[in-house]
Amino acid sequence: MTAPGRRSSTFTRLLRHGFTDPSAAERLLDAVELAPVRDDPVLLEALGATADPDLALHGLVRLLEAQPDPTARRELLDTLIAAKPLRDRLLGVLGASEALADHLARHAGDWRALVTYEPRDLHRGVEDFERGLAEADDPVSLRVAYRRCLLSIAARDVCGTIDVAETAAELADLATATLRAALALAEAAAPEDAALCRLAVIAMGKCGGHELNYVSDVDVIFVGEAVEGADEPRALRAATALASHLMRICSETTVEGSIWPVDANLRPEGRNGPLVRTLSSHLAYYQRWAKTWEFQALLKARPVAGDPGLGAEYVAALQPLVWQAADRENFVPDVQKMRRRVVENIPAAEVDRQLKLGPGGLRDVEFAVQLLQLVHGRADTSLHSGTTLDALEALAAGGYVGRADAAQLDEAYRFLRSMEHRIQLHRLRRTHLVPEDEADLRRLGRSLGLRTDPVAGLLRAWKRHASVVRRLHEKLFYRPLLDAVAQLAPGEARLSAEAARERMVALGYADPAAALRHLEALASGVTRKAAIQRTLLPVLLGWFADSADPDAGLLNFRKVSDALGKTPWYLRLLRDEGAAAENLARVLSAGRLAPDLLMRAPEAVALLGDGNAGGLAPRDRAQLEQETLAAVRRADGAVQAVAAVRGVRRRELFRTAAADIVGSYGTEAQPVEADQGALVDRVGAAVSDLTAATLAGTLRAVVREGWGDTLPTRFAIIGMGRFGGHELGYGSDADVLFVHEPRDGADEREAADAANKVVSEMRRLLQVPSADPPLLIDADLRPEGKSGPLVRTLKSYEAYYRRWSLVWERHALLRAEFVAGDEDLGRRFIELVDPLRYPAGGLDDDAVREIRRLKARMESERLPRGADPKLHAKLGPGGLSDVEWTVQLMQLRHGHEEAGLRTTRTRAALAAACEAGLISAENATTLDEAWVLATRVRNAVMLVRGRAGDTFPTDPRELAAVGRYLGHGPGHAGDMLDEYRRTARRARAVVDELFYA
Repeated sequence: MTAPGRRSSTFTRLLRHGFTDPSAAERLLDAVELAPVRDDPVLLEALGATADPDLALHGLVRLLEAQPDPTARRELLDTLIAAKPLRDRLLGVLGASEALADHLARHAGDWRALVTYEPRDLHRGVEDFERGLAEADDPVSLRVAYRRCLLSIAARDVCGTIDVAETAAELADLATATLRAALALAEAAAPEDAALCRLAVIAMGKCGGHELNYVSDVDVIFVGEAVEGADEPRALRAATALASHLMRICSETTVEGSIWPVDANLRPEGRNGPLVRTLSSHLAYYQRWAKTWEFQALLKARPVAGDPGLGAEYVAALQPLVWQAADRENFVPDVQKMRRRVVENIPAAEVDRQLKLGPGGLRDVEFAVQLLQLVHGRADTSLHSGTTLDALEALAAGGYVGRADAAQLDEAYRFLRSMEHRIQLHRLRRTHLVPEDEADLRRLGRSLGLRTDPVAGLLRAWKRHASVVRRLHEKLFYRPLLDAVAQLAPGEARLSAEAARERMVALGYADPAAALRHLEALASGVTRKAAIQRTLLPVLLGWFADSADPDAGLLNFRKVSDALGKTPWYLRLLRDEGAAAENLARVLSAGRLAPDLLMRAPEAVALLGDGNAGGLAPRDRAQLEQETLAAVRRADGAVQAVAAVRGVRRRELFRTAAADIVGSYGTEAQPVEADQGALVDRVGAAVSDLTAATLAGTLRAVVREGWGDTLPTRFAIIGMGRFGGHELGYGSDADVLFVHEPRDGADEREAADAANKVVSEMRRLLQVPSADPPLLIDADLRPEGKSGPLVRTLKSYEAYYRRWSLVWERHALLRAEFVAGDEDLGRRFIELVDPLRYPAGGLDDDAVREIRRLKARMESERLPRGADPKLHAKLGPGGLSDVEWTVQLMQLRHGHEEAGLRTTRTRAALAAACEAGLISAENATTLDEAWVLATRVRNAVMLVRGRAGDTFPTDPRELAAVGRYLGHGPGHAGDMLDEYRRTARRARAVVDELFYA
């Protein structure tokens, strides 16, 4: 008897052998059923070698309890102790699978299926499994026989007798035998149907690829033909009845559970199409209507049951179509869309636990291998395998994938599939999620041979292999392209020139010859620079291919690399700073504006890093003014000073555009910005602040050159329009008013001449042709418009506005804000115009009618001829003009009473109007969404085309690029236009209600 407070020696031994609940294990060992072997060390050692010793012991006791009599129990125990193969297999299964332990407890004699240990037993095939299922004469007995066969596969799997690929192949063979048995039962139940038709069952997916999981839907396609002399419609009805019965036999739940669902949704037209078609009907569908994913699915098509001749005819007829899929017009967008859809459909809570669909998961490997097969399989029949690992080996042998990459991917795939098998084996449930429970993780780790610290070891190994897959997934496509053009290792298998061209086309490059020349120029040679490029390019090429214009991305990258190739920090930045390379790839392939800005001063690449280079965060107006004024002080003369100021502007425009692109596209490090309004506000504020700083620096430079430190008149610049509203876009002019006030004692004519000279020189210097983009100053909103003087004194403005101002001028003044020059003068100007733009008592009816008349006239006269009004972001129904005039009418009417409306910013004024109850929350949201979308459309057009525009581009690539910026994937340009029309239509309804009512 053990002394109180001391543990028994058995307790200690159980702990040492891996039991987590030694007290419960002690009680089980004391069970009468185990009395004959309780003290046998062989048993304890064998239990300790299992994935879960506690589970194995519990399952063994249940199995012994289930034996029909003491003789049977003694036979089991004697065999267990004497026969190591049975001991390892039986306890291995009991320690890994609760579900198979349940089966053994229900069918106490099935343990004998694990006794045989012959050479032919090591690798069982379809015929072996057919023999194992032969006695099944109904769905229930078929399930029992299926589990018995599954038991033998699981036993050899957990003992390491067969590897993961062989296990998957045997599971597919067992599925084949089961489908045949189920079809035989269906035919026996309806011999008259069987006599009318020929029915072939084509395995698809993992069953067709000979790589099935323990628990998985078995994907099939049915093809049927009438026997000679039979009526075809009647024969197809008979074939459909047989196919439906086969599916029910396998799928329905009985007292012995179900086998697995048979899924026929990969058939033509999916679940909406007929369950059984003739061969000619299948062929007609695939020739005319099939989508790219359907050809990808046919890679794994394999006849497994029914009429073997018809199955062979099906494969022979359809396989040639599979290898033509890469020539389809939308092959690349279709493929990208398929992968993106898979990732997007993963619930957020599951992404980090997904073995199959998550980043670095099984689907990444399978998807990459299948894509390469489709691209190169037409010319190389060695790639025509439905099994992922066999296809990967063939791709490596043919030089389509680097051998080292293939070996790493093979190892990672085998590990991830092993994890998947063991997770499913536990309860025989279909799942691809890594468990969270500590006990489940421990059992899983031990089942994979990790015994020292199974949980930590498992998680480390899983993350390592997933990381390998993530890293190689894209590299797999591009590394062989570099090897083909660099030709650094003579004698190794590599892509032929034609194969390289085919791959570039398949990846979306419109000019593969030029793309390969760029790769050769970048990656050839034995220099350190070329070696780093060969490391970077596989990943960069993947990012380029994910854009709307991969050719432009690669060309721009070559230009930047040529310009900065001898700069020591450039390649080091891209290699060592995680965000820099992806940010650069996104920026270079998103359109013309950002690359054009970068090419004029490539050193701005440094802004894309995540170190201390300033990054992509916008700089505020004070910082920008400080830099521009410092540049002016250092310069010799106004020309040099303004050139420096324009250089700052170009760099900051690039910073803003790059941040906008990265926020809109998203990267690994930074997801897509969810708040589109925040993106718009950031761009508008950044460009407006930059414009203000540019004007401040230019003003200082001009005054300094002409008059020294002091101009004979005070001078202020008032921002108007989008500039005053902090809503400038990349291509916007600077709408301004110029105001001056002669200093005490200064001659008024001399002061006016000086002010006019300042304006004239500022406009000239900001438009001088140079490498930097010009800044156009537009003063047409001044009193009397183009007919009035460019510059007025404050008193002149006061006199004019008091006597002559029109409604449109008061309307325009809603956006007036001081931006540069004499701050006190600017403040007094704003005080002057406040009563005009926020009149006491609001607007009278005549003024409201005049504003509505002006709006209607603008819509009819200023819309470009031939433009589709419904897609015009500025002047079309529900566009910027509609929203802004509606908000501004509320400001003119109610700004005097409502302080929140006294703002130059559209979105802020709209929010204030909602807060004041002038517009409902629903209508405010509708207008806000329309304004944000229209603004983003204009920004996108400028980023993509490099020139301003208010309508969507007509060029398909440019339209696709605008779509990508707005969050629409490849092939969804139509959805983007529909979304714009829908959003604008809703906004116009609100405008009609609030502005025109």
